[in-house]
This record gives sequence, C-alpha cells and structure tokens, in this order.
Amino acid sequence: MLTKKQLDLLKFIHKRVQADGVSPSFDEMKEALDLRSKSGIHRLITALEERGFVRRLAHRARAIEVIKLPDSIESGFQPTVIEGSPRSSVDIKVDAFDLPVMGKIAAGTPIEAIQHASSSIGVPGAMLNTTGKHYALEVKGDSMIEAGINSGDIVIIHEQPDANNGDIVVALVEDQEATLKKLNRTGTSIELIAANPAFETRVFTKNQVKIQGKLVGLIRTY
Repeated sequence: MLTKKQLDLLKFIHKRVQADGVSPSFDEMKEALDLRSKSGIHRLITALEERGFVRRLAHRARAIEVIKLPDSIESGFQPTVIEGSPRSSVDIKVDAFDLPVMGKIAAGTPIEAIQHASSSIGVPGAMLNTTGKHYALEVKGDSMIEAGINSGDIVIIHEQPDANNGDIVVALVEDQEATLKKLNRTGTSIELIAANPAFETRVFTKNQVKIQGKLVGLIRTY
C-alpha cells in the first residue's frame, strides 16, 4: 500500500522513463510533487525502495531501477534502469474509484455513529481490497498519531464485521458512538487501544462493541 505522494512519485519517475529512458533530477521531482526540500524526495524514494517498487543502483548518479508498479497502473510493465533528464507529458493510467465519505470518525473520544455519506473521494484501486465494500471517513482527534494517523486524514475502510487483534478498526460502541482504534480481545472483553500514550485503553464487553470495518488505507492532503 502506497501513500498518495509515494504513488505520485512512482508515476512521475515511470512516465519519464517511458518517454525518454531517463529519470528526473531530485530538483525536478521536488517541483513535480510540490515539496519544499529534496529530503522529502529522499524519504519517498526510500519508502518505495523498502516496499520493493524501486532500487537505487550503486556508483551511478541518480540511477534508479523501477522493479514493479502497483496493479492499478498499466499492465505489461518491464523493469527498466532510469537516469535523470528532460520532462515528459506522457500520462499513466491509474484505476480510481469514488468512495462515499461517511462523515467524521473520532481518533479520541467516540463521536456519534456514522450513518450517511457527506461527500465522495477518488481512491486508487491499489489501495482497496479485491473483494467487499469500502468507504471513507475523515479523522477527528489525535489518539492515533503514533500509528501515523493525524486529525484531518481520510481513512479508507474495508467493510467487515470482524477483525484480528492488532488491526485498526472502526468500532461502533453501544450502537451509538463510532471510533477508530486498535482492536484487542482478551477473554470476554474487547479493548479499544489508542496509539497515543495520552489516551487510556477503553475496555468493553463483547456485546457493547460491533466492528464496522478495518483500516486499509489513508489519504492525506498537504
């Protein structure tokens, strides 16, 4: 799963090699992604490398090998070594799906239950599971910041009635309040765990909590 910025950078690099076989410079990448410094590009490339999408080649300035692309980007891809040079206007086709934004979800004290779509958002197909329904929620609060989820983020949820311990889920508490927390079952109890030491773990009986879905992706606007 890639963030929007990671996907944007991968597409930008890929379309350059498709056009003329060379990669953009770090300055060009920074400008294309509207980042303030090249350190952000270094972090994005490192993230792509760790996820197996690219590989930096030793002893070759700015040489990057694109190993694979997400399934949502054109099929028939073959790995290619790319090095920096002029820009290209070649477009990459990316499958995108409109998901309903079902209001706000609390990453903190639970807020009222989510019931009706307030808007919609386009989501890359690579972010979604191959089966089942999905929906989006806007995060309110900072109890999940150590899991990389900030207030104002849009979380993508796979609709499902159950999840494993350690999954981040949308939990409906007593049919009235919804919250985004890490799930943990202990005996007959359900723990909803924050990713922020300032927030206490909340403990409920099994019949007090219903799982409404599992976190599968996140969209952040800078």
